Amino acid sequence: QVQLVESGGGLVQAGGSLRLSCAASGRTFSPYTMGWFRQAPGKEREFVATITWSDGGTRYRDSVKGRFTISRDNAKNTVYLQMNNLKPEDTAVYYCAADPVGAGKYVHWGQGTQVTVSS
Repeated sequence: QVQLVESGGGLVQAGGSLRLSCAASGRTFSPYTMGWFRQAPGKEREFVATITWSDGGTRYRDSVKGRFTISRDNAKNTVYLQMNNLKPEDTAVYYCAADPVGAGKYVHWGQGTQVTVSS
């Protein structure tokens, strides 16, 4: 059973930075893709960034390009989201998720970590 645990959220002023971490545990953890998603109050959950576990290929939603960086440490089974120049509209609960086979279906999810950006 795969478990994902996020950490690193908090309250930050606009223009500030945070780094989120997602530690995975499980007997054999080898996902195809890991992703970060977020959900703001009253809004649907949205994709933020993904990374291919094998070769580190990345994708970002347009609104975070140039500000957020997703990375992974395969040895630690951990994926990170470095968030710079944060904006109030980045305020949301951030979730990490794993797609085991590359089918675009994220079947393992963490519990989420709150990110609040004040103006």
